[in-house]
Order: sequence, then structure tokens, then C-alpha cells
Amino acid sequence: MNEAAGLAIEVSNLVKHYGERPVLDGVSISAQPGETVALIGPSGGGKSTLLRCVNGLLDFQVGEIRVGPHVLPAQGNGAAPRATLRSAVRQLLGMVFQDFQLFPHLTAVANVALAPQQVLGTDRNTALAQARELLARVGLADRAHAYPDQLSGGQKQRVAIARALAMRPRGLLCDEITSALDPELKHEVLLVLEDLRRDGLTLLLVTHEIGFARRAADRVVVLADGKVVEQGPPADVIDRPQTPRTQQFLSRVLG
Repeated sequence: MNEAAGLAIEVSNLVKHYGERPVLDGVSISAQPGETVALIGPSGGGKSTLLRCVNGLLDFQVGEIRVGPHVLPAQGNGAAPRATLRSAVRQLLGMVFQDFQLFPHLTAVANVALAPQQVLGTDRNTALAQARELLARVGLADRAHAYPDQLSGGQKQRVAIARALAMRPRGLLCDEITSALDPELKHEVLLVLEDLRRDGLTLLLVTHEIGFARRAADRVVVLADGKVVEQGPPADVIDRPQTPRTQQFLSRVLG
């Protein structure tokens, strides 16, 4: 784990649209070093798009994103080459996707060890040793030599988390990483995230797990229709929502 855990993330007035269709409309959120921020809200509200903008996977038209010392400007702005900025941001922020994105022809340990070798220049033996440590960290020491098709969904997701941690990030972006899992497997993955939270990493999570957001997040942000409609401590936002849109969303997901 990175000894200098935690970094600040600040999104200011972000506007992202596809053609005439706005996806993010003036979104401003922040996460302080070591803070866990849960993004909740209806499907299509812009949550996953926001994470992809933060990680440099998508360009945006207005606003800026600051990740630690680096600033991602709006499309067409800024002097530094965008590829250079994206690379710098991705060395600070790991990203875990809903669909795992493991290489099917590599074992779990090889999946985790690959990026440090190719991106950081870590020698193979060191990368493999570190990968085994990370797999043990997520409870998969005995599955190091299994291929993805030999793993359950929860195990694949924990390998994906270990792979993100292999780059020694100071923060993690997690995009609905439990939505495809059954309840027992979700619990396995959420336990790993809670452990990382205690380590002081900055976590920005898109989740539909309202109970997890209430228990583990420092702040909850509600995105709907491309806008932040409410944000604050979980006890306020989830248990005492102030806006009609948040009340409507929670009444639907919580019954």
C-alpha cells in the first residue's frame, strides 16, 4: 500500500455533453485526502461518466478536474499534452470497473503483476511477489494461479481491486463494482473496500448499495439528470433527504 495514502480530488463546474445531449451539467464535487465519497442516484444521472472524466478516459467541454497536483482542463484548454496529464493522473488514481476487465489468458497473479512491469518498469520477480501480497490482502492467496474463468464474480472483482492497487495509487475510483454480483459476493467485495478505507486511500465510489454508502462513506453525493441535487453526511442525505428528487430516488430503491 502507498505509504503516502490519500489525495485530494476536486471537480469544478464540469460540463460534458454528447452532441446536443448534456450528461453532466455544471457538476462540482470534491473528495479530501483519505475521504470516502459515495455517488448515488438514478441510472443515467451521469455518475459513471463523471468517474471516467476524473480518470481522463473522457474529455469534457467546460470546467476542470484537479487530482492531487495535476489539473485536467476542458477540451481545447491547457498547455500540457493531454496524454501526459492523463498518465500522471492514472498513476495516482486506480480505477475498478463493473465488468472486471481481466485478461482471460493470464492467471490472477499475472493479471495483477502486468501493469507494474509494463508501466513502472518493475522487474518480473518483484512484480509477482507484490502481486501475491496484494492477492493475499484481498483474501485470494490460494487463487493466485487460477484463470479468470475459474473464479467466481466476487473473486474476479477482488483480483481487479488488487490489480488497481498494484500501481500503488493514492485513490481509487470504483464504478458500480458490485452491481453484477449476488448478495454474498457483494459482501466479500465491500469488506475489501472498507479495509482500504481504513488505510486512508481516497475513495470515489459509484454505488447502488445504499446500506454500504450509509455505513462506509464520509459523504454522499446524489447525481440526477446530470446535476448534483444533494450532498452531505450519509445520515443527512440518506436518512433525512431535503430535496424532492433525492426523496423520490430513495423511496424507489429502499421501498
